[in-house]
Amino acid sequence: MTSPEDESVSWRLIGLVSELAKKQCRLIYSSDGRDADVCLFHVNGEFFAMDARCAHSGGPLCDGDIEEADGVLQVFCPWHDYDFNLKTGKSSTGLQQQVYEVKSEDGKVYVKHTSELSLQPFGQVKEN
Repeated sequence: MTSPEDESVSWRLIGLVSELAKKQCRLIYSSDGRDADVCLFHVNGEFFAMDARCAHSGGPLCDGDIEEADGVLQVFCPWHDYDFNLKTGKSSTGLQQQVYEVKSEDGKVYVKHTSELSLQPFGQVKEN
């Protein structure tokens, strides 16, 4: 079962594994604007991606603490300490955070998303 919006979902190149693995979390900008930005997490050698704004009240999940408990990796929103499973997006509060598929191929990281994604804000691309 696919919805019409699924047709526009594509693998979006984010960058090189060697660079992206250096930070535990990076904010990835969406061409659809702030509400569609994505957090790319790199924890224990694995990449995860989810909406960058907390489902509770929009807190910046990239600034949250990442903890592992009982084999489950979670990010905690810095605003109200809501927890979200990095793999499923589920929270013990009952909230659900949108997660995205991530793949590493030929030394590059891709995220499956409906919009273009970039490490730089759209509209603020530096010209050399």
